[in-house]
Amino acid sequence: MKKGSVGACFYIYFMTRSIKKGIYVDEKLLKKIEGKVPLNTPMIKTWKRASQIAPEMVGFTFGVYNGKVHIEVLVTEDMVGHRLGEFSPTRKFTKHGGKMQKELEQKKKEAEIAQSKSASSASADTKKK
Repeated sequence: MKKGSVGACFYIYFMTRSIKKGIYVDEKLLKKIEGKVPLNTPMIKTWKRASQIAPEMVGFTFGVYNGKVHIEVLVTEDMVGHRLGEFSPTRKFTKHGGKMQKELEQKKKEAEIAQSKSASSASADTKKK
C-alpha cells in the first residue's frame, strides 16, 4: 500500500488485486444465483459490497446494503468488473448552498410561475378568438 501526502491531508492509494488471485466474487452469492432465471428471481439481499460483479450475475437484481437499507441494483453488462458497493451509495447528498442558494431557487420558482401564468393567459386569449 502506498501513502502520499499533500499538505495536511493524507491520501491512501490502494493497490489492485493480483491477477494470480483473480477477481473477488463471494461464493455464497454465486450459489444463490446458480441455476436460476434472472427475470423470475426476486431481489437477492447481500451485505457483500466488496464483491465484484461477474458475468454470471447479469440480469439479476441484488439488494446491496448501504448501512441502513438494501438498495435494489439491477446488474447490466456495463457493470461487470465493478463492485456491488459502487451502486449503493452510503451517504445521502442533500444539496450545497445556504441563504444565497435559497434566494436563487426562490427567484427561479417565481420565474417559472410567471412563465406559466403568461402561457395560460395566452392560451385563454386564443380560446376567446
